[in-house]
Amino acid sequence: MSTQKQMRFGLFLQGAGHHVAGWRHPEAESGGENLQLIQRVAATAEAGKFDLVFLADGLTTGADAHPSTVARIEPLILLSMLSVTTKNIGLAATASTTYGEPFSTARAFASLDHVSGGRAAWNAVTTSYSRSAANFSRGEHPAHDERYAIAEEFLQVVRGLWDSFDDGAIIKDKASGHFVKPGAIHTLDHKGKYFSVKGPLNVSRSPQGHPVVIQAGSSAPGQRLAARTADMVFTAQQTLEEGQAFTQGLKRQVREFGRNPDHLLVLPGVCPVIGGTEAEARALYAELQGGIDPAAATRLLSDRLGHDISGFDLDGPLPELPASNELQSRAKLLTDLARTQNLTLRELYYLVAGARGHRIVWGTPEQIADALESWFLAGAADGFNIMPPFFPTQFDRFVDDVLPILRRRGLARSDYDGPTLRENLGLPRPENAFTRQAEAAE
Repeated sequence: MSTQKQMRFGLFLQGAGHHVAGWRHPEAESGGENLQLIQRVAATAEAGKFDLVFLADGLTTGADAHPSTVARIEPLILLSMLSVTTKNIGLAATASTTYGEPFSTARAFASLDHVSGGRAAWNAVTTSYSRSAANFSRGEHPAHDERYAIAEEFLQVVRGLWDSFDDGAIIKDKASGHFVKPGAIHTLDHKGKYFSVKGPLNVSRSPQGHPVVIQAGSSAPGQRLAARTADMVFTAQQTLEEGQAFTQGLKRQVREFGRNPDHLLVLPGVCPVIGGTEAEARALYAELQGGIDPAAATRLLSDRLGHDISGFDLDGPLPELPASNELQSRAKLLTDLARTQNLTLRELYYLVAGARGHRIVWGTPEQIADALESWFLAGAADGFNIMPPFFPTQFDRFVDDVLPILRRRGLARSDYDGPTLRENLGLPRPENAFTRQAEAAE
């Protein structure tokens, strides 16, 4: 096990790539339902010793959606398949706290942790888009701050359910006739504002104790929730200074909640566009940008801003828009970027079409490695969620050409540290809350 601090790497796997026009590139294979491609890409990530492969999710679709999200297999089912075809890499998926149930979510991720041998991770999201409500027999979409209040209680219930069984509760003692150790299963009996869940969970305590919990909210409520409850945060930051401010500010909040700041890992998204030369990388990026459908890009920017901008002059500045009830932190990031760089709406949508507000870096493998190293050493990130513009060749180049440079610099691992995702991330195994309470009472 290396003693030098090294970058953590997640692969944000979207079947048609992250650039909205990536699927059109001659080298691209695509499709959220292309199982053979997904298996090959996951195997490449594991060969590169990535910490985890991450599948996002959404609860709506349409013909004008991003090509990677028009149609996609339910992520937990897909990760169950990948748990059989991979051995070491972590398996992370999004599940909503706004349109889900704590018992079902706890059961699903605990089950994935068992079948994968301790490699499961849950990206707990509040579901930003109000149009999702129409698919779940609900009334109005909850307001931003209420979504986070729901998420707080949701996470509390899920963690309690994950502790339903003591470690080693199932003893299978034929002599005594006890299949389960007496007193080793606990009833949660939660009654709260949003949820009433008796328990216990009908899945024993999983190999990691708790699957790794990821969050992606960068608004003030999102940061507070992450500081209290998360193991990892996915975020979008454009500049080194913004990355430093976000990461260091979030870790201060972690300390204020009595936690070790090293136990909350911050991984901003990065879209690397890689060429053999800088000119080749520039040309590839220009080719991708040239394939953008203006209507699709306008819809993507409207989604990220939380307002329809199709009626505005695309060659004019970003208009003054009221605060969104949907993606608050992403809307603020894009608004600040447009104001500080004097971007027109068209320039802004070109940027969003590339990586939806995440940082885009292009250049040679050495230049990509330099860009990641500068953020990591400056305390702006603990690692990166890699978002290739298209698959598989751009991701292959990252694994084959960029990672070896980072390994030579001592900044990327050469092998896995252990069998579970928590071990590979350097995160502790959570104590069982019921066991801790019982020991304290003695």
